[in-house]
Amino acid sequence: MAATKRATPDRHAGDTWLANCSRRPDVAHDAWSMGALVPIHSTRWLVAEMQLATALQAVQRIPPRKVGPLLIDVRLFSGWWLVPLDGDEHLVDVRHVTVLPRDWPLHCPPTTRAVSSRVWLEAPVGSGRLVDAALLAAALGPGSPRLPAEAFG
Repeated sequence: MAATKRATPDRHAGDTWLANCSRRPDVAHDAWSMGALVPIHSTRWLVAEMQLATALQAVQRIPPRKVGPLLIDVRLFSGWWLVPLDGDEHLVDVRHVTVLPRDWPLHCPPTTRAVSSRVWLEAPVGSGRLVDAALLAAALGPGSPRLPAEAFG
């Protein structure tokens, strides 16, 4: 009888999704249960890094139903958005944003609690939804394209 991989009731769907993005999901869950950060390599998404204040401004400007995963570190004053693999096309000329190369290790806490000074301000929900890079670029202010009226629905 083949074992099937399912989320257990005590695991948040976002944790399961995030762990499945890692090279060793079982090790990710074990590390989180011990209170450690897990390096998740960006192979299914890219990481857009910016200062914490910039990330907080952007999250306020993106419509709530369009916001995707945002990891923050309050000690490092940094924020990391998870964007689609083609997101660098929209963010390449946006000031104050560094799109990290594919396969970058992002050290992540579980989605349900902080580890050290890192916490998901907007946690992955398990569906694989990411923030739209064009909306993120528009939300980052002057010099970026404006949000289309349809974004506010």
